[in-house]
Amino acid sequence: MALKTYRPVTKSSRAMSRIDYRTLLSGDKPLKSLKGGFKRGFGRNNAGRISTRHKGGGHKRLARMVDFMFDKKDIPARIATIEYDPNRSAFIGLAIYRDGEKRYVLLPKTAKVGDIFTVGENAPAVPGNRLPLAKIPVGAFVYNVEIKPNGGGVIARSAGNFAEVVAYDDGYAHLKMPSTEIRRIIGTAWATIGEASNPEHNLENLGKAGRSRWKGIRPTVRGTAMNPVDHPHGGGEGRQGRGLRRAKTLWGKPSGKGQKTRRPKKYSNVFVVSRRKVGKRK
Repeated sequence: MALKTYRPVTKSSRAMSRIDYRTLLSGDKPLKSLKGGFKRGFGRNNAGRISTRHKGGGHKRLARMVDFMFDKKDIPARIATIEYDPNRSAFIGLAIYRDGEKRYVLLPKTAKVGDIFTVGENAPAVPGNRLPLAKIPVGAFVYNVEIKPNGGGVIARSAGNFAEVVAYDDGYAHLKMPSTEIRRIIGTAWATIGEASNPEHNLENLGKAGRSRWKGIRPTVRGTAMNPVDHPHGGGEGRQGRGLRRAKTLWGKPSGKGQKTRRPKKYSNVFVVSRRKVGKRK
């Protein structure tokens, strides 16, 4: 376990835990040419109005230019560092290609400094290598998966995440997503073998509200604690149930508790083989 706990010298430190980065990272500073400033998303639109609730504030961050395209094919690369990225939960590493170019890449769970990986159609199906889905054996775990060929990895990029190749049919790979949904993705799209690094990230206990604010997460108020004018679940004398058969969002749409929230005419419905299992015991 790479989780670090604290002596209960304060109320918040009693339950607080965090990843012990000293045992997992290589201790290198970010490469100056691959980092830079950027404007963080703070939940507002161009008029300054809240478009995504519960976002804002947080510590200032520097961006790392992470390569999700992997357009250097058939050139081996060595992992020189394992580094923390404040903008994502998985670890990144500095990959030095045989021709001398340096890029940041998303690392697999098994990555170590000095490991070699290859991006290519004929690369071995071992963790860290990147291949087209058509060349990956059924049953393998993959992460950083493309939806469109050469469109860049977009699926299963968070810490510890992976998708499982469960079948291959008619030019499409059937992938079981982290949400349990099974989806068809064209076989010419690329994916990296293995699982995303830092799998213990979800076991962290923030311990106090302040650590959420450092991450840019603002407080969430329950709908049942509001007035009827503010939320469909609001109102009632004293503490009340929501008074509705099904849970709703602030705007009256279905939310959680086993309800279907996907749009009936969503463009990607044709690629969904099996809907995700909803509820507590998915």
